[in-house]
Amino acid sequence: MNEITHPHDRLFKALMLHPETAGAFLLERLPPEVGRMLAPEPPQFVEGTLIEERLQPYYSDRLFQVKTITGKALFVYVLLEHKSYPDRKVGLQLFRGMAAFIEQKIREDENWRKLPAILPMLLYHGEQEWLFPNDFMALLDADEALRPWLLNFCFPVVDLGPIPNRQLSQHARLRAGLMALKYGTRDPQAQMEALEEITGALEEAPELLISVLLYLLTTFAKLDENRVRAVVRRIKPEEEQTMMSQFAQEILAKNMPQFAQEILAKNKPEWVAMGRQEGRQEGRQEGRQEGRQEGRREEAASMLLKLMHRKFGSIPDWMREKVQSASLELLETWSDNFVFANSVDEVFAS
Repeated sequence: MNEITHPHDRLFKALMLHPETAGAFLLERLPPEVGRMLAPEPPQFVEGTLIEERLQPYYSDRLFQVKTITGKALFVYVLLEHKSYPDRKVGLQLFRGMAAFIEQKIREDENWRKLPAILPMLLYHGEQEWLFPNDFMALLDADEALRPWLLNFCFPVVDLGPIPNRQLSQHARLRAGLMALKYGTRDPQAQMEALEEITGALEEAPELLISVLLYLLTTFAKLDENRVRAVVRRIKPEEEQTMMSQFAQEILAKNMPQFAQEILAKNKPEWVAMGRQEGRQEGRQEGRQEGRQEGRREEAASMLLKLMHRKFGSIPDWMREKVQSASLELLETWSDNFVFANSVDEVFAS
């Protein structure tokens, strides 16, 4: 999975990789009665993902093992929903992840006596408020009398939207990361209004500067080079040139659309200008090869659809067909329009 194609996944995993940060998140956001049961040791990250590959553009997950005060193991399965709108079927994704982990444990120990205890929780950062029930039973079409006999589980939902920014966490690093995630799915105006507060949070957690800025560059539609430089100068002025070069290299290396490259290549430092010139020459060579040209067109269409889905939500079939059948030149025009578009109609404007 391309790290910049799925920036929510990248930042979420970077945040939760640190035991101290993950521990703060669990203690602050698990139900109080669960938090009181946890031993003081930091959580241990369990490698791997339990999400099906086809669903990874929409979800990220992290699995942690913690100890209770009685010495028993508890696994906490945290799912991050990437979509900007709530998915009432998310309980099914949690069920699939937990079932996959249990199956894995059974394969590892055929003589098992008891199954591992898994507690699921959802981290949601979409623009619309989460209003769906937080239990699996809500997905079942069953008579009321049958419910006590059917499978069910509840899951805490951490909806970042209604939480005031300063109350996202008492842990500086976690607060800065959650604030970035919170606004990564908002409209461009709300994003830019929040930039000052995100910068202030980063002053308390400067070690997260690169991860957060890379995230903002791929989710904040109106973020430009001058604003990025201002953030870096405020937090790590001595590293401005190094960081700007790093941001540009990462973005250009990931084959982002033209408009994303312009963010950091605007002043065209020599190495960027050379790279862009080489890219144009290579593009002309590829243009003479019909198969490669079609591949570039398909990649541009796929990228635009993903960006539109993150910004505007569900994409109707007619719009998907329109993008997938468009020429490469037209796709580049629509990608440029996307930067400042506040609606789907503005993306397709001439």
